[in-house]
Amino acid sequence: MAVTAIVRFNLPADKTREAAKAAFEASAPLYRGVQGLVRKYYLLSEDGRTGGGVYLFESREDAERLYDAAWRAGIRERLGAEPAIEYFESPVIVDNDAGAISTAA
Repeated sequence: MAVTAIVRFNLPADKTREAAKAAFEASAPLYRGVQGLVRKYYLLSEDGRTGGGVYLFESREDAERLYDAAWRAGIRERLGAEPAIEYFESPVIVDNDAGAISTAA
């Protein structure tokens, strides 16, 4: 079953919205070709104090493989924050780009 992971972290007070966006853009190529990762959305709160991502994975195992100690260290290094991760089963997915609705088998 597909799994959605929501990652959130507090951004340092001195990190501007522009700096956060630049850090996100710089890290985006790291997610190309990640095993089991279908899609990733970067998140930035309206006040610019919380960042994160919404990830759609093929499985929980794929998500856990990505979120290892090195990945967590990279978040701390680039953004100065410890990430919190929540996992959700995704039994139904509406994909308007593909014109499809997927359900867990």
